[in-house]
Amino acid sequence: MSDGRITTARLGADGPEVGVQGLGCMGMSFAYGPSDADASRATLERALDLGVTLYDTADAYGSGENERFLAPFFKAHRDEVVIATKFGLAIHPDDPTKRIIRNDEPYIRRCVEASLKRLDVDVIDLYYMHRRQVEIPLEDTVGVMADLVREGKVRQLGLSEVTAGELRQAQAVHPIAAVQSEWSLFSRDIETGVVPAARELGVTLVPYSPLGRGFLTGSFARAEELGADDFRRQQPRYTGENAAANAALLDPIRAIAQARGATPGQIALAWVQQRAAVHGLPVVPIPGTRSPARVEENTAATRIELDAAELALLEPLADRVSGTRYADMSFTSVGRE
Repeated sequence: MSDGRITTARLGADGPEVGVQGLGCMGMSFAYGPSDADASRATLERALDLGVTLYDTADAYGSGENERFLAPFFKAHRDEVVIATKFGLAIHPDDPTKRIIRNDEPYIRRCVEASLKRLDVDVIDLYYMHRRQVEIPLEDTVGVMADLVREGKVRQLGLSEVTAGELRQAQAVHPIAAVQSEWSLFSRDIETGVVPAARELGVTLVPYSPLGRGFLTGSFARAEELGADDFRRQQPRYTGENAAANAALLDPIRAIAQARGATPGQIALAWVQQRAAVHGLPVVPIPGTRSPARVEENTAATRIELDAAELALLEPLADRVSGTRYADMSFTSVGRE
């Protein structure tokens, strides 16, 4: 056990304590170009050593390959980790820019059995509806998920990219432990409705892309410089004129980082971590990385507390962002608000 372990937060009203920062595992086998399997495995181990216990994947990440990759790590540390995976979103086989969303019962049941097999576990700790199929009543989808809990295949339920109203609908069917939505210095739409609803209902917020898919760290300036198969090339805010305009917004982040002897990524993450105190609910962001050094940097951000002057500098950024998160925003919560 090493020094520098992070503190914990409750996952849902009655769930387990997890590290106050989780780990997004998608990039280890999907979306961000080639990865080094040995480095990714070392990242998983280093994260656990630092107190990261919530590990996030989905059946859509590499068409199940991410779940398979993670299985040996989970098997070796089953009593120490909380496994989160998802159903309901798939990549269109003929067009990687398009998504297929399904929430019907036969599909859900096939998905959970397939995930259990790929993960090589008897039960999934946290099972998310990845995206909502609006043609199917949400109560029906959550009802099926609740059956999975009763059947012992799933321990807790989560929802991703839902509105405040949808969260309330779901909670009336079965307790929801976590809502996963994009939340960062560049993406704050959930603060209007979803965050207050989650606070009221005892639901933990799990922000994905808290580093703006790496843009807030300054690791790339425009998606066109990334590999041809990099998912970020499909996202409007990181391409063309939008990227140039958004790069200029990083200046206050860099200034705060320089004054503190920190990195821009740590400042961006510290801001997200601090939303827990600002909004009065558990917040467990899941920054993704494939580097042990980066996971050390990310977890260290949990110990940075930004002061009022620094927060004031960062406050206007989201309203000045150019471009949307996705080319098609219809399958996000803000697209249905």
